[in-house]
Amino acid sequence: MIEEYKIIIVGAGPAGLSAATHAAELGISHLLLEAGEYPAYTIHKFQKGKLVMAEPAVLPLRSPMSFAAGYRENILESWQQDLEKHRVKLRLNAQVDTIRGQRGNFQLALTTGEIFKAEFVVLAIGLQSNIRKLSVAGADLPNVQYQLSDPDEFRDETIVVVGGGDAGVENALALAEHNRVFLINREEEFSRCKERNFNLLQAAIKTGKIEPRVNAVVNSIESEDKNGFSLKFVVQTLEAVETIACHRVIARLGANPPRALVESFGVTFPNSDLGSAPELSEHYETNVAGLYIAGALGGYPLIKQALNHGYEVIEYILGNQIEPADEPLLKQKISNFNASCTVSEALAMLRRNVRILSGLNPLQLRELLLESRVSIYPPGEVIFKRNDYSNSFFSVAEGELAALVINKDNNEIYYPIKAGSFFGEMGLISGRRRTATIKAVTSCALIETPRRSMIKLLHSVETVQRTIDEISLKRVVRSCLTGTVPERDLDYLIKTATIKRFAIGDVLFRQGDKAEGLYLIRRGSVMVSRITDGHEEVLSYVVAGNYVGEMALVSDRLRSATVRATSVTEAIMLEASAVAAMLDRNQDIRDNLAVSYRENIHSGKQNVSHSKGNLFSFLMQQGVGEASDVLLIDYSLCIRCNNCETACADTHHGIPLLNREAGPTHGYLHLPNACRHCEHPHCMKDCPPDAIHRSVMGEVYITDNCIGCGNCKLHCPYEAIQMAAIDPTFKKTTFWQVLFGLKRKPFQDENLPKKALKCDLCMDNEMGPACARACPTGAAMRLSPEMLSLNMRGNSAIFG
Repeated sequence: MIEEYKIIIVGAGPAGLSAATHAAELGISHLLLEAGEYPAYTIHKFQKGKLVMAEPAVLPLRSPMSFAAGYRENILESWQQDLEKHRVKLRLNAQVDTIRGQRGNFQLALTTGEIFKAEFVVLAIGLQSNIRKLSVAGADLPNVQYQLSDPDEFRDETIVVVGGGDAGVENALALAEHNRVFLINREEEFSRCKERNFNLLQAAIKTGKIEPRVNAVVNSIESEDKNGFSLKFVVQTLEAVETIACHRVIARLGANPPRALVESFGVTFPNSDLGSAPELSEHYETNVAGLYIAGALGGYPLIKQALNHGYEVIEYILGNQIEPADEPLLKQKISNFNASCTVSEALAMLRRNVRILSGLNPLQLRELLLESRVSIYPPGEVIFKRNDYSNSFFSVAEGELAALVINKDNNEIYYPIKAGSFFGEMGLISGRRRTATIKAVTSCALIETPRRSMIKLLHSVETVQRTIDEISLKRVVRSCLTGTVPERDLDYLIKTATIKRFAIGDVLFRQGDKAEGLYLIRRGSVMVSRITDGHEEVLSYVVAGNYVGEMALVSDRLRSATVRATSVTEAIMLEASAVAAMLDRNQDIRDNLAVSYRENIHSGKQNVSHSKGNLFSFLMQQGVGEASDVLLIDYSLCIRCNNCETACADTHHGIPLLNREAGPTHGYLHLPNACRHCEHPHCMKDCPPDAIHRSVMGEVYITDNCIGCGNCKLHCPYEAIQMAAIDPTFKKTTFWQVLFGLKRKPFQDENLPKKALKCDLCMDNEMGPACARACPTGAAMRLSPEMLSLNMRGNSAIFG
């Protein structure tokens, strides 16, 4: 006899448990089917002793299942009690094979052959049955694993953990207590883990418990039987290819939706992206009437969210129009630009009208809006100015804006930005100053998303990355070449464009190579040099927003110079044949490139001495290429009076934020230890209280909410940050101290907390940095890399 139920829930994870428990407390005929040996199978697979967090903290819990932050074992015990209390009808080891039918008449078949009928079905099967694995040679070797149940099983081993999300970070933290641990993250930042895990990770890195490798790509894993190690792990970082001898590799790479299984039930997906979630209504119903999805499969993997979804889906099945738990928060945001529409209407409008948001399902869009700010700008208001330092991302919900760009001829060009588009992607990608001024033409509704949230979205939703790349490529081509490129030719160029990434020191092309394309620098910077009489001569330094490689294209000759990345660099390469065809159709653009070519030929004939080239190369090797403002001292002029340090201390509570004597020297040019205000600040990435900021003028500074954790000092490669307590009795330097060059004794008080201190370019003083102003001979100079390049070309004190 076939058993019949009003609701069958498939999957006993948090969402399924919540749905079944709520159905049970309402007295609804139900059945909960779980393929595993016990309920909450995924949480059972969490590592022993794992602290489970109740995120998002702003959301209330509306499930009959109890839940608060706590240890894995306590949560599982509590949930078992809830199941028994509410008498949930649960079947374990019940793998669903097929689902047929629709609302009121579903038939579910198990792999055992048993058949059940239901009026409604809730899919809450999660993702963990479809775990992502490494796609490299050796991914299935013994001791390469994709789960970690008990970190205490392993002691005195060298273990490589792959994955920068919560699972990878938590595994690394637990294993680091008794093992040597390397943590591999393919991204530059640990943007995908929760704040608590992020803070614990930074502390572990600081103390040396965990050895991170970022911007890292796994090359291979090989068997090893040497010195007690069983594996050889090969990884490519921006610096080099590194081989790590280890005992085991634990890869925590997340999971993909079990798409084939879900599609076999008749459910459709919005696109072909492997990681996309099914298309759902605002009530979590699929395209199959009566078939609902809740939890991670629907796009919300957090436990509290899944518990809420399980509760809400039962209410929706019963026809109750309850608001989602996040509805009040979203209503407040939406009311900023349309108080009359509901949240669901606003979400539908945004997905329909804003292209970059169209690939998100309603749940993902809700999460994005919770992290963003929705604002109205009146006509004429400036959103940000050219050369500002800010890095948030803007989506245009309503209205029209104009982007003011300064072209190569110093002429102003305006580009319209229509509703449905976006802007701010160059600040997100390059980290440099804003390349345009953005002004509202009509009243505009803008969604401003923080950089960290946007980076997380880029890494998790392929359609968002593709959309940004497609639009930003066109903008970069127009910005670098000319604003007059016809749309047809622009589309033609973009079809052949490829995005290439280069580590510091990587060669884009070499002198004598055949020209394969034109390189538009989207992020980072490059150095142009050539070999003459056996010596390398540095010709120029080129930053994001410019191009290299036009000389060989215009002249139809071999490359006349070598171009190397001086910082982490992204370049858009337009194929030579496509550029040539475009130039044949656009004489004005050809003329502009020809002018640039002639200028470079003239520049190349100037006398660039071998010593100048060596000096510039030295500066690039010292990382000056990633600076926005660097302190240099000309030792041929310096009288060692130390006024620079004294003036800095007077400006910053008695603490000098530069060390004149420290740092490398090349000939007469000295590079003291002082903050360089990097384009992508290393210190800013790992600040738990978010105390490090960049002003619109570019100064990187630390605010008073610094907690003194020291993460910034640890991650600054230039020793430009110190930890110190501030003397509350500080008085400015006396005449006798200046006259005799007396140094202050370091202030020490163990009762006062130490905080991070660094140069802020004297941002509150209109006259500029005190160190340079106090130098009596002009030996101390603060310059940008672009200014260094210009000085190298001329007769400056810096380059003789």
